[in-house]
Formats: sequence, structure tokens, C-alpha cells
Amino acid sequence: MDLNEIQKLESMVYANTFNRLPVAIKKGKGMYLYDVNDKRYLDMFAGIAVNSLGHCHPEVVKTIREQSKILIHTSNWFYTIPQLELAQLLVKITGLKRAFITNDGTGAVETAIKLARKTTGKREIIAMKNAFHGRTLGALSLTWGERYRKPFLPLVPEMKFVEYNDVDALERSITDKTAAVIVEPIQGESGVIIPDDNYLKEVRELTEEREVLLILDEIQTGFGRTGKMFAFQHSGIEPDILCLAKGLGGGFPIGATLFSCNDFEPGEHGGTFIGNPLACAVAKTVVRVIMEKKLVKNSERLGSYLLRELRERNLSVRGKGLMIGIDVSDGKRSVLDLIEKGILTIYSGNTVRVLPPLIIEKKHADQFLSAVEDIEL
Repeated sequence: MDLNEIQKLESMVYANTFNRLPVAIKKGKGMYLYDVNDKRYLDMFAGIAVNSLGHCHPEVVKTIREQSKILIHTSNWFYTIPQLELAQLLVKITGLKRAFITNDGTGAVETAIKLARKTTGKREIIAMKNAFHGRTLGALSLTWGERYRKPFLPLVPEMKFVEYNDVDALERSITDKTAAVIVEPIQGESGVIIPDDNYLKEVRELTEEREVLLILDEIQTGFGRTGKMFAFQHSGIEPDILCLAKGLGGGFPIGATLFSCNDFEPGEHGGTFIGNPLACAVAKTVVRVIMEKKLVKNSERLGSYLLRELRERNLSVRGKGLMIGIDVSDGKRSVLDLIEKGILTIYSGNTVRVLPPLIIEKKHADQFLSAVEDIEL
């Protein structure tokens, strides 16, 4: 099928939920994706910070092949070793005490909401303006954008918002009804918004002083994206609850909630597919490769190179590691122009978001930079 036929088929059979870019992907390998006409594209957004090892990484393919021969699914009525080994690994690298595996990032946020309410006996959760935490009703109640929220009102009550990067506003907002504060170390969906260097540390100090739980949403920033394994490590802090997904599975659907607060009782939370042996085996492999191949350091090094080179081109750019935003006059047009040059990015408003796989090399960065020079941003 060509692109027109694919678009027609979607209009007939698929829910009208996505504003897609005009590319139909057929296959991927490493840093590159190929459309149905075999045109090659440099992937500079990695499925929105998901494909941390690029596409069809041999270690991931090997794990899928081997684990699928042994066990794909049973049930959480039984113990499965990959689930517990992944939990053990996540506890070790985060410093938190327990893990709950989810199917995605939204599920990780939903878990965090329930944990916060159970632990504290309180209901109010404070999120940040311009935050994005997901689209299910609980996570959506903590997501700022009216375009996400309005069609589904009323949402979960006792959620409220304060200005991002404003600790004084947060302090004024906390009450004796507040269970938790949830914050993204870097706001991704709203355009790679980076707070002041001391912001997270001050939020952590405030929440500890007021005996309020701190939930960090590192669904997009986790697993090396910002030049540290987790973005909270830049600030030298530790959250009470940590939401993870995206880069954890390298393309395989999985998420996790790590926590050091009170635990659930049996039956209070769960899911048919959570902790699936195949997903957990893949996630273990992804994390192992990130660590063995020193891809966190690569993120810091190539991210610094890209930022420096983009600034030398007099572009309005910000970022940390391989999480970069470029302000442009028309975000959609710039992304479409880059597609014509064989480069895949995404946009939030008039910000082009650059989130390449952690396996990126200098030659790929230079290919992207060359394409940027050839278009009007």
C-alpha cells in the first residue's frame, strides 16, 4: 500500500485519535527508519524518547526470541523470575525500595496516585501548569492542557496546579490536605522546559519539611535521556515515588513505579498484563545494554555537542543530554521540512523536539545538523 491507501484505510477502520505526520513506517534498523517506499530517515525522536537502543537492536531481538520460546505470559497468580529480576535491578539503580511494573507511563502515574493517597490518607495532589502525565482519567487530572481535559470533565477531584519552577507558589499551595506533589524534572510535552538548577532540590526540601510525598515523573527523562541515568540525579535528591516508562523497554511496552513509601495490600492494585515475562526480560536487556555500552555518558557527550553546534547556528535552543528543544517560527512546518530532508523529529507548538536514540554517533548528529542548515527554522 502507498501512503494514500494507508491514510484511507485508517479513516475507515481506526479511531480518530492521532494527528499523524505524512510518513508510513515499514521497518527500522539502528538509527534509521524506512517508509513503505524504502526511503530512509534518520530517527531523531526515537518514538518520543522510547527507542533508547535504536531500532531492532540485536540484543533486544535476541532476548525477544529466546524469552518467547520459554514463557510469554502466565498470570500474576504465579511468580515469574523476569518480573522479580527487573524489579531488583530497578531498585538497585534508583535507590528506592520497591517496584511495581506497569504496561506504560500512564499506568505508572495511576499507580503513584493510588500509593500517595493510601500512604498519607489524604486526597489532594499538586501538579504543575503545563504538565503532561497521561490521558487516563487519573493521570489526565494531573495534566494541564485544556485540549486534553475539557472533553472529559469532570475529572478526579482534589487535584490542583501551580506554576512550574516557582517554589514559593508551591509552598503557598500546600495545605494539610495535600498528599503529594508531582513534577517532571524537565517538562517534555510542553516544549522541553528546563527549571532552574536548584528547583528540584528546593521542592524536595519543601515536601520533606511539610511531610508531603514527592512524585517524580521521569517517564520521558529516565534511563539516560538527560545525561544521567535519572534526571533527579542531577540535583542529588531522591523522590518518594518515581514513575518510569518509555526508554525502559526500548520500544517494548512497559513502565514501572518505584517507591519508598507504604506498600499496597494484596488486591488493592494489579493488572492482567503487568510484569509480563517477555516485557520484563526485554527491559532487563535494555537497561543492561545502556549501562554496559556507557550510553548515559554518550547522551551527555552527544547532547552537549548538538547544543553547542545548534547555538553556533544562532538558534534558540535548550536541553540537557539528548532532550533538546529548538524554538522556531512554525513547529509543524519545520518538522515537515526536516522530513523532506530525511530527518524525523516532532514538535510541541513552535518548538522542535529532538530526542534521538542513545546510540547516536557524531556522524548522525552531523547529518542532523547539516539538514538543519538547509531549512528555514
